Amino acid sequence: MRTLVAIPAFNEARTVADVVREVREYRPDDTILVIDDGSHDATAQQAAAQDARVVHLPFNVGVGAAMRTAFLYAQRKGFDAVVQVDADGQHDPAGIKALVEGLRSASVVVGARGDSLSARGPRRWAMVILARALSRIVGVPLTDVTSGFRAADRQAIALYARDYPTEYLGDTVESLVMASRAGLRVAQVDVEMRPRQGGKASQGPFMSAVYLARAALALVVALSRSRRVGR
Repeated sequence: MRTLVAIPAFNEARTVADVVREVREYRPDDTILVIDDGSHDATAQQAAAQDARVVHLPFNVGVGAAMRTAFLYAQRKGFDAVVQVDADGQHDPAGIKALVEGLRSASVVVGARGDSLSARGPRRWAMVILARALSRIVGVPLTDVTSGFRAADRQAIALYARDYPTEYLGDTVESLVMASRAGLRVAQVDVEMRPRQGGKASQGPFMSAVYLARAALALVVALSRSRRVGR
């Protein structure tokens, strides 16, 4: 299976080179594409120094739009699979094998961390509610629906290259709803994840406080929008 490992990166100069090296260690035959999402630091240069292919976006568009760029690239270059890996070092490249193998029976495979419910407060409630809701929608048990460590096959690549959500949680939650509405099978495999190796987490105390409301809104938007897209 010809696989593209897509690494969306925004100001990840401290970690992206290590991520590329580690991915290549585990997946020497895969193509590595770093999508430089309008970084202000040396992210692109660090990635290129490790012989990764680099796509430069002129300004920051967010993970969803960066990944759509990756899906468009994969579709045009004829790849069989796309695996998304974060540039901050959280995703253990050893898990790519399980994700790709999962594509034998599914079109979208989500890598679930064992401690996915270790969060507290509103974030934990949101993750539980989202997991239960998405499990019913896609018809398979899911526990870590906000995980960005995932794989897509040719059918999913075609779907996502045409229309990939860019709103908050859209690239995770809504993309699963889209796949299900389009008749694609979604699956989950267990993977190892680590603390981020650099940069700052996207949510702080305020974001944690509003996470539940935003997650619920994201799910409503996903259901209404993806019902149209899946037709």
